[in-house]
Amino acid sequence: MANGAPEVFTTDAAEAVVEVDSGAGKHIEPELFGLAPYQVVSVAMLVLIAIMIWKKVPGMLAGGLDSRIAAIRAQLDEAKALRADAEALRNEYQQKIAGAEKDAEAMMENARREADAIVEKAEADSAAMVERRKVMAESKIASAERDAVKQVRARAADAAALASRKLIAEKHDASADHKLADEVIANI
Repeated sequence: MANGAPEVFTTDAAEAVVEVDSGAGKHIEPELFGLAPYQVVSVAMLVLIAIMIWKKVPGMLAGGLDSRIAAIRAQLDEAKALRADAEALRNEYQQKIAGAEKDAEAMMENARREADAIVEKAEADSAAMVERRKVMAESKIASAERDAVKQVRARAADAAALASRKLIAEKHDASADHKLADEVIANI
């Protein structure tokens, strides 16, 4: 290491030759059975491909892929069937919703008609009740008038009888009583 070049260790399997040329070392590629690394890789790939063909790996891969494709197709077919079922259900429920909306409209119309009929009946009933109450009030007033007239007549009769008693007592004496009694007896 006196001249600054790196120290290179070698093994028995491979010998490395280092040439020093103006301070830079020359690189030598390793070899295996006299083949370069890219040739070793090519041979290994050929051996691997030969083993795969001998063990029928491409057929297994193709079979696996075919079975996977068949499974995916089955899933797609099932999805299509499910979609068709879902669309049928959607259409059925849309029809049910439309029918329910029609039923709701019919129910609302019936309710309006019934409410109008109830209002008309209530108005008629209230008018009839007002008329009955009016008739009752008029009959009560007429009855009260009759009672008042009877009371006035009774008081007038009582007042007239009292006044006539007074007048008779003042102007009627014993001789007039005898004369009146004789007339009454004669009329009988």
